[in-house]
Amino acid sequence: MQAHIQKWGNSLALRIPKSFAAETQLAQGTLVDITFQDGRIVVVPLSSEPSLEEMLAAITPENRHAQQEIGEAMGIESWE
Repeated sequence: MQAHIQKWGNSLALRIPKSFAAETQLAQGTLVDITFQDGRIVVVPLSSEPSLEEMLAAITPENRHAQQEIGEAMGIESWE
């Protein structure tokens, strides 16, 4: 597939065809990493969701919820 590079402000832009965007799960606002490797421009989508390690690192005593009492066990949900 061929495409034209166009001017966008002081930069250059390349439109990504809808089929390519769908295949690579790109959408408006997707964060990507752009690198130059062996004479080629490489665009890789970055995960917009934090990793488990990032989420756990964000837990502090100030934002941690206290244990909640929900009443007596009514079935097999015994904690013993």
